[in-house]
Amino acid sequence: MQIFSTVAELRAFAEATRCAGHRLGLVPTMGALHAGHLQLVAAARAECDAVVATVFVNPTQFNNPDDYRLYPRLPQADTDLLAAAGCTAAFLPSAEEMYPQPALLRFDFGALERVMEGAQRPGHFNGVATVVSKLFHAARPHRAYFGQKDWQQVAIVRQLVADLSFDLEIVAFPTVREADGLAMSSRNRRLSPAARAAAPQLHQALAAAAAQVRQGVPPAQVQAQAEATLAQGPGITLEYFAVADAATLQPLAAYAPGRAVVLCLAADLGGVRLIDNVMVEDERV
Repeated sequence: MQIFSTVAELRAFAEATRCAGHRLGLVPTMGALHAGHLQLVAAARAECDAVVATVFVNPTQFNNPDDYRLYPRLPQADTDLLAAAGCTAAFLPSAEEMYPQPALLRFDFGALERVMEGAQRPGHFNGVATVVSKLFHAARPHRAYFGQKDWQQVAIVRQLVADLSFDLEIVAFPTVREADGLAMSSRNRRLSPAARAAAPQLHQALAAAAAQVRQGVPPAQVQAQAEATLAQGPGITLEYFAVADAATLQPLAAYAPGRAVVLCLAADLGGVRLIDNVMVEDERV
């Protein structure tokens, strides 16, 4: 596996790959890799001739300096895992390499970013869109792979690709979970034993809410029940629980036939912020 640290090296690799007539898959990550990331690599390997994974903790998408400072960084372990997973190349740039000067451009994704993560973390999706745009320009992938756990991010990136006419396909891969239902996340490494024991309640609440949606329980009632359940969870501070249209991300007052529903939440567990979601595609909603 080749390892690059500069944009110029990545661009040269991408150009050579395309000139050889090969399809290139991109797996953007912030490192501290887990099985969910490796599933994205496996999916990319199955569909592309070459796969490049990026490992970069992007400072511009953190609105909490402590969260950025404490985010796990394991570059050697990450490159070992990527090599074992069959990655063709890994890109590990510095912040100075990605941002030789402060970015002045500002993205506005309208209603897509004014709910959930966008409402709770001002500027977050501007940072995501900026770094993803830089990676797309440098790597020129045919396909880019993202985890469904960050469903709002997937929606934002798809809008970015459509608006800026990037010549690539976004692939959203289903969330990979631990045996007890907890969505795999690099942040899980920071959970205390007590917080880790409480964490499965997040997915349990989502699963219960999904069952209610399939039964036709009104969205407001589904949300209220989930909020009440999680309020009783020891060590869990819920930031939001949303019952939303899966495409527009807007809160639902009622279900519409043929429209998928997404249930999203964010919660603090002992100082570690986790997000999760479940899609409900019952034909009756």
